[in-house]
This record gives sequence, C-alpha cells and structure tokens, in this order.
Amino acid sequence: MKTLITTAQSLPTLSPRAAAARASGLSRTLLPLSVALTLSMLGSRPAWALSCDELMNMVDVSVPTEIIVTTIEGSGESFTAEQVSCLQKKGAPAEVVSAAKALMASAPADEPDDDQPAPKASVKDDFDRDEGIGDKQKSKQLEDKGGDPDESDATRDPEKLESAIKAYEAKKPLTASLAFFQMLRDNQYPDKEAKIQYYLARSLYDQQMYHSAQYYFTEVIKKGPSTPYFSKALPKLVTISKYTGDDSDLAKIVSKVPVEQFPASARNQYYYLAGLRLYEQDKLTDARKSFAQVSEKSDLYTKSKYFEGVIYYKQEKLRSAVKSFTEVVKSDTDPTTPEEIEEAGRLRDLSLLNIARIYYSIQRFPESIQWYDNVPRDSRYWAEAQFESAWADFVTSDVNRTLGQVLTVQSPFFDKQEFIPEASILRALTFFNLCEYSEVDRELATFDSTFKPMQEEMKDFLKQYEGDAGKAVYDQAYDRYFGPKPDKTLIPKAAFVRILRNQDLAGIVSHLQVMESEEKLIDEQKSQWKDSLGENLHKVIAEDRDRLKRRAGSMLLRDMSSMATMLGGLIGQSQIIQFEKKDAIRADYQYKLTSQDVQDTSKEFQIDFATSPDRIFWPFNGEFWSDELGYYWYTEQGSCK
Repeated sequence: MKTLITTAQSLPTLSPRAAAARASGLSRTLLPLSVALTLSMLGSRPAWALSCDELMNMVDVSVPTEIIVTTIEGSGESFTAEQVSCLQKKGAPAEVVSAAKALMASAPADEPDDDQPAPKASVKDDFDRDEGIGDKQKSKQLEDKGGDPDESDATRDPEKLESAIKAYEAKKPLTASLAFFQMLRDNQYPDKEAKIQYYLARSLYDQQMYHSAQYYFTEVIKKGPSTPYFSKALPKLVTISKYTGDDSDLAKIVSKVPVEQFPASARNQYYYLAGLRLYEQDKLTDARKSFAQVSEKSDLYTKSKYFEGVIYYKQEKLRSAVKSFTEVVKSDTDPTTPEEIEEAGRLRDLSLLNIARIYYSIQRFPESIQWYDNVPRDSRYWAEAQFESAWADFVTSDVNRTLGQVLTVQSPFFDKQEFIPEASILRALTFFNLCEYSEVDRELATFDSTFKPMQEEMKDFLKQYEGDAGKAVYDQAYDRYFGPKPDKTLIPKAAFVRILRNQDLAGIVSHLQVMESEEKLIDEQKSQWKDSLGENLHKVIAEDRDRLKRRAGSMLLRDMSSMATMLGGLIGQSQIIQFEKKDAIRADYQYKLTSQDVQDTSKEFQIDFATSPDRIFWPFNGEFWSDELGYYWYTEQGSCK
C-alpha cells in the first residue's frame, strides 16, 4: 500500500539550551552503539549473533566472500571456538574463517559489577582537546597568569638584559623582543638563557604571536624544574593550548615531569592530562585514579567524571558507568562564560547518549529510548540520538516511529553537519520488514549511487599513501582536503565534520589556522624586526607546520580508512538486503499461489486526524519545518501477508 506520512506535534517539549554548538566536542569518547546489521535482523525477531548456519547459508547461495567478511567484521559480535570449528567443518572459505577467528571472544574482565556485561567498546584513544585544561577561566581571552619572574633568580643581570626587561615592563614588546632575540642569537649571556627565553616568550605573547611564544616557553620547560622560570612558563603553555586548541605538546611535558615538580597552580592540569595519556595507553585503572585526583573546584572535574564513566564502561562495570554519567548530567556547576556553558551542556548531552547506549547494549530498549529522548533538540548530538533511538524502535517493532526518526535525520536541516549513511540502510531494512519491496529498491538504489563513488574516492586516496614512501608525504594528504587549494571531491562537507570530531585532528587544524594568522602579523611589523626576529619566527613556524601537517595527515588517513571500511560494510549490507528481498519475493509468490483467499485490505485503512487529546496529526507534504523535526510518524501498515 502507499505510505502515508504524517507529522505529530507533541505538546510537551524540552527547553532549549542557551549555548550554541561548537565545531568540536567529546565525540571521540562516545560509547559505541552495538547494533549489528546482519541477516538475522532482516526478520522481525531481534537476534544478536551471527550463527554458523546463517553464515553458511550466505556461502551456499553464492553471496560474495568479501561481503560475508565485511558482514562479520561489521557485526560487533564475538565468535566462539565452536562457531569457528563449525565453519571449518562445513567448508567455509578461508577468508570467512579467518574473519571469525579474529573476533573470537576474549576472557571476561575481572570483577564486573554488573550482571550484564557491556559489549567490547571501540572507544577512540585520542586526547580530548577542545574542552580546555586547567582551573576555572572566565573567558577564552588569553590572560597573563605568569606573574613576575621567580625571586630565586637573584643574580645581577647585565645592563643590556636589564634594559630589555625595562622595555618589556614599559609595554614595548616589539623593542624588547628584538633585544632578547639578539642576545640569544649571539649567545651573549649563556647563564641567563632561560630568563631571556622566558621574557622573549612573554614579549611575543603580548604581541598575540601565540605559537611563537609557545615555542620559547617550551624551550624554558625543556631546561627542567630546576630553572626558576619553569613554574612561570608552564601556566602560560596551558593558556596558549586553550587558545590554539592543541594540547599535544603539553601532554608530552606531563609524561616527562613528576607531579611533585609541577607548580601547585597546575596540578589539576597535570592529573587530567596524565589521566588522558594513561587512558590512551589503555591503563584504565591508573587513568581513573589520576582523574580522581582532579579537584571538585576545578572546571576539569566534570570532564574527569565523564572519563570515569567511559572507563567503567570499558571495564564492563555498567552500573558504575551509569552512576558516573548520571553525576555529569546532574552536575550543579555554575558556568559563567559562553565557553563554559557550552562545554557543560555538551558533557551532559554526551552523558545522556552514553546512558542510552548502555541500556541499549543490555536490550532494555524502553529505558534506552527514554534516555535518547532526553537529549535536547538544540544539541549537536540530537540527530545522532534520533538515529540511534530509531534502532531501538526497530528492534521493538515500532517501525512507523523508526521511519519517522530516519526522515528527521535525512532532512535537509542536517545535510551540512551530519554524515549518517547508516540511516539509509535502516530505512531499507524497515521497509523490508514491511514487505514494501519497491521502497527497498528505491532506497538502496539511492544509497549505492551516492556512497559507492565516495568509497571509491576514499580507497584511491588511501592507496596513494601506503608504505614508507607514503608516510614521507603525509603532509600532502592533509593539504588534499584541508589545504589552501583543496581538491574537488565527492565527499560531502558533513563527512569532514564527522572526521573533525577527532579532537586531536581538529586541534591541529585550529593550531594551523593560528599559525597562518601569526605569519601575517609578523609580516606587518617594521623591517628591522621582521628581517631578524621575524625571519627566525617564520622558520620556526614553517618547521612546526610541516610537523603538524604530517601528524594531521596521518590522523586523516586513519579516520578516512575507518570511514571507507564503514561504507564498505554498509555497501555489503545493501547487497545482502537485496539478496534477501529476492528470496522474500519468491516466498511471497509461493504463498499467494497456495492461498487463494488472500485479499488486499489496505483500502480499508483510514486516518483519523483527531485521535489524541495532546497531539494533532496532519499529512506530510514533503516540506520540512524545523519545529516538526522529531515528530514525524508513518502510518505504514505493510504489505506482508
């Protein structure tokens, strides 16, 4: 029957948050939604494992081996030794057996505190960049918290150095920075090198040349805590990393300096970054202990609690994970700046998503849907929550709500920001369960024509940077899509928005933009300064740009590879659904031939547009309105007999 789409406007709505979403967030620590698109899910029952018989059925009906392997790899399931043995005995292709072996279940985690363990997480091991690090800061504007040089440097300074410091204190940073640089260049006062570097860094900092200042503050830090300027340079690096959005250099310092040698004012930064580094190394218990050292008075505390929840999840301690995320949701912190308000809202939204995902993973779908529904409409994660909630509705057979949520996700409002190709597969799968095979064909044809060329471009892109020769030109990989003259591409902007949710990569992109602006600022200075110190700073920036671009290129290639693999899996699922559709049509014809009394009752179905006291229904005319998003509802009855 023809599908009638209606829009339901529900009276109670969630209040919108005041903060607008930024282009980056905490997505790299989102818990994975463990949903397997498998043949077993093409039916109405919610099955959760690929059996040996199902895989062999695919082999027997000549499904291509690479599609079967893709299905196994994308299933998220763990295979037992018995399943692998079964595949071997029944003559499964070697590639299929190898794929199953690679996903054999590992031993359970020690002392899980929940009787229903979580699925194996696939949490990215990257540092969280854009939340900032350190104690409360009232604005994103850079503030000088370094104070005067340490009084322990009490030896008398040479006259030239004293004169340069006086120029700096008289707010003449251009004159002062040139004098400090000439002293370093000519190695005039080796015993005062740390002091000169420190004041040169501060002079550049006051000229808003933050990357150059970072370079010289780092030179001071390299001399170790024994220099009286170590404790002054470190807080400045913290502040600069907030501005550039890249804390990778600061994280390296944390790994090399014992906590007792950190100034007291920077201890929270230390514990937070140490926790992130331990988390990256998969030392989860040690990471959780480090996060626990962050003071409740620090703006890092809520972020630390968030990571605590992620760690508990990875350790399969679901109740503890939910408790930690709930603490973040209920946090009574009082953010004062737009950045802090934004950050607090983002953490709450991510925690709501993760709680929903935990309930989903243990198949408590009604509770999962309730948590998804709590994600605010103005959240940058709302479309993601709608899509994942649609899966929960699908497995509970609420297919009309599933189709309505997918329609929201695929609306033009999310074209530029949300890359969710999985939505097309879910939509096709839902129509398959409704026996609406023409809709299945239409959806899969659109999917294949849209995403197959994208995947081919990604595969060609990745192939160019294979091997040692490819590694040497990773910076070119970055320029291919993010350089001043990016290549034409079939990959949509939304896909790059998704890639840039890798906070390390987004941090480098932001840092490179800061460096570009800084070079322009250098070129605007007087020739005497520009031709000496300015020329040196250009060299520093050029070297660091190459280094950062190589790192960014490596991250881009890694994330592009994951996206290409994901698309390959979805393309495989598309082909599987097509195969199952043909088989279902054959079975349907057989049934109709043997059941002469089958009648079409679809014409008897009518819509009552006044069936609820708190909702008003009206036909959808193909025009999207923002206040209708999330309220779409299908009245599809299906054609299954």
